[in-house]
Amino acid sequence: MSFDELLQELKGQKTIQEDPNHVSLEALFNESFMSKHSSFKSFGEFLDNGNFQVKTQEEINNIPDELFDRHVVRMTDFASWKSMLDTANMEYAGKA
Repeated sequence: MSFDELLQELKGQKTIQEDPNHVSLEALFNESFMSKHSSFKSFGEFLDNGNFQVKTQEEINNIPDELFDRHVVRMTDFASWKSMLDTANMEYAGKA
């Protein structure tokens, strides 16, 4: 299953179990955000480039922050995964 297929599956689950406090990774790390802050067009490409093989939302959450930090520093204009995530949340909140 590709990351895009996973996102579609999770997106389908979200419509069934709508959680107003949860924003999908697809919405946070949209093409505009990824293109602005990295050389990738999608969060899936970013994960694939770092050899992060994930199939579920839980697996995404279980990737150690230090591994993500190294990949984020090398491949984006952020200093850490937390700063990337925080910026994505702030930009999303500004658009919502």
